[in-house]
Amino acid sequence: MNNLFYWGVLYPISKLPYKLLYCFRPLLYFILFILIGYRKKVVSENLKNSFPQDSEQERNKKRKGFYWHLTTLIIEAVLNLHFSAKQLQARMIYRNPELLTNLQKEKRNIILVGGHYGNWEWLITSLGIYFPTHLYGLGMPLSASYWQKKLTERRERFGLNVIHSKNYRDYLLNEDNHPFLLLMLADQSPGDSRKSYWMNFLHQPTAIALGSETLANETQACVVYCHVLKSTNGRYEVEFEVLTQTPNSLPFGAITESYTQRLEAAIVKDPSLWLWSHKRWKREVPENIIALHREQEERFNAKYRL
Repeated sequence: MNNLFYWGVLYPISKLPYKLLYCFRPLLYFILFILIGYRKKVVSENLKNSFPQDSEQERNKKRKGFYWHLTTLIIEAVLNLHFSAKQLQARMIYRNPELLTNLQKEKRNIILVGGHYGNWEWLITSLGIYFPTHLYGLGMPLSASYWQKKLTERRERFGLNVIHSKNYRDYLLNEDNHPFLLLMLADQSPGDSRKSYWMNFLHQPTAIALGSETLANETQACVVYCHVLKSTNGRYEVEFEVLTQTPNSLPFGAITESYTQRLEAAIVKDPSLWLWSHKRWKREVPENIIALHREQEERFNAKYRL
């Protein structure tokens, strides 16, 4: 049934002119926002806590903006099923790819950090067009095996290799895979609140995964932030910013705070482009967060600084 739906419905739809497909956004918006209210409670709660200074009218405007962007993402995900490299390049414009290629020429490992902002599926897929060698993307498998296989196949078609978040070190600590370029969308809720870095993000205590920071220290990787900007309908621009080329010289938490603050600034500038339907703040704040931070810092310094 899944195979029939993919080849008989989704793939043929993806071949339609993109301007025609964008005409279906009002219908999708009506279904998601008005008819079924997809995760409306989660979205509303996230916006309320993230923008406490807003009036209900202002939050409602942000909420509508998110659902409109979500309809765009659905259509663009379908388009991505068949996009050629040339078509994708025309819609994901890289402003300064030379920043990464120059680091690769120096044989440097690179961790590319970002969030679920803009169109991350097009970002994941298009990276392989520009940087096909030892390119990895970190991901959590879907529970539905058919759709996980199809999604991975589409993401990997230009050179990126999707690796599981539970065993990514098997790949990245292997020097045969160096120098690597790893994309980590590091804004989802971590699995363990006591193994997370806690900081203020969008006006609330937030658990941030430490994977990017620890891996950078383990592999002496450069850390680069990936800005994704929406220019016009169906087009995005990508800009890279080096956060550090010497991760081992920075104090505990500096890398995590650096990229999280950049993501926060982007969200505040245009909230509609972030994934508000995700249960981002489902982890409880540990009772003694100051003592936890101290313990984490001591373990970090013992492992990477002594």
